[in-house]
Parts: sequence; structure tokens; C-alpha cells
Amino acid sequence: MRPAKSDEVSALLIGVLAKSLSGPCVNETPPEKGIVFPFYLNSPLFPFLSHTFNPFIPHSKMSSVARAIRPFASRVLAQKPIAPICQASPAFRFPRGTRTFSQSPLSQLKKYTESHEWIELADGGKTAKIGITDYAAHSLGDVVYVELPEEGLDVSAGEPVGAVESVKSASDVLSPVAGKVIAGNSILEDKAKTINESPEGEGWIAEIEVADVAELDALLDEAAYKQTIDA
Repeated sequence: MRPAKSDEVSALLIGVLAKSLSGPCVNETPPEKGIVFPFYLNSPLFPFLSHTFNPFIPHSKMSSVARAIRPFASRVLAQKPIAPICQASPAFRFPRGTRTFSQSPLSQLKKYTESHEWIELADGGKTAKIGITDYAAHSLGDVVYVELPEEGLDVSAGEPVGAVESVKSASDVLSPVAGKVIAGNSILEDKAKTINESPEGEGWIAEIEVADVAELDALLDEAAYKQTIDA
């Protein structure tokens, strides 16, 4: 390595001095309160700078290199420091096309029959609840007794899965599709009027294991069923 010439050292020191006077970045957090040491104290050049540009050394003891850069240092000090622009990292964003999840339409599927039963699929189409419609419950009047199906009973589409008796009449409840009975709604044994209060909700009559979910394709959706009762 060749020794540095005086003009090279001068240029180096001017760059170091300019950096120390340029100020913090616009987006940089100010230092905490306390004593702030010039950055060159932590520089690898500090041993050299301490002999050539130490503000605490009398002028008479400054080296020739320090005297050489004095005019340039005065010029730098006279200039207004310009804070370099620091770009902040952009906020994290999920990539476009992020996949979202929603329930399958099958789990929300509800169909009706012309004989005023409803069936609603659950558990991915494996099971379904069956009951009578709002229209049927209103037509029957006050329900006083509900006959529930036996657990494990195999039924075909159109076969009874229970019966409802009211002050006006009695009627069988037909299964819209084939399947096996899983359970009857025990609430109706002590509170038959639940069918009047919530015929298409808590007043369901039977729950079955569906044999073939494709059978629901032949049933009515809500709009088609309403047309049959409004006709």
C-alpha cells in the first residue's frame, strides 16, 4: 500500500466533515437526550483525525494537513445542512388474489315440497333436518301433539317421518328424500306448540342421514314454493 498524499487526505477529511454536518435523515428518529459525540469518534479514522482535526487542540499544534483543509471546512460550515431524504419501507400488504374461505352453498341448501315440508342440508350434505313450512303450520292452527320417528328408521322419498295433530286436523309429515332417521326433535314431546312458534327453525321434526343428495334437485326452491302457495 502506498502512503496517502496530503491532497488525498484533505479530500477524505472534507468528505468526513461534510457527512458529520449533514444532519440526520428526514425520517430518522432523533437521538435520545444526553451527550452526543461526533460521529468521527467511532470512525476507524479516529486515531488519524485526533492528530489532524481535533477541535480541542490549539491552532498552533494543528498539523499542516488540518491547516490545508481549514478553508474548505469554513465553506462547508457556512452552508445550510441538507438532510438526505430517506425512504421509509412500504407498509406490508397481502398480495393480490389472496384466497378467502366461505361456506359451501351446499351447506346452506334448503328445499321445499308441494305437500308443504321443508328439508335443509347440514354437515356437507350428509345429514338434513325436516319439518313443516310456515304456511302449513298456520293452516293447521294450534299444534297439540307431534308423533316423532324412531331412530334408525329407513325411509324413502314420500314416506312418513312423523305426524302433526292440531285442534283442526292431523297430518303426516313426509320425507322429501330417502335416508335413515338419526333423531327426532325431543323438544316437541313436551312443547308441541314450538312448531307454531318456529316451524322452520326450532320446530324441526326429524333429522336424517341423506342417502343421495342429488334427490334434492327435484324439489322446489323458496321462490318456486312461494309461487305454489300464492297461486
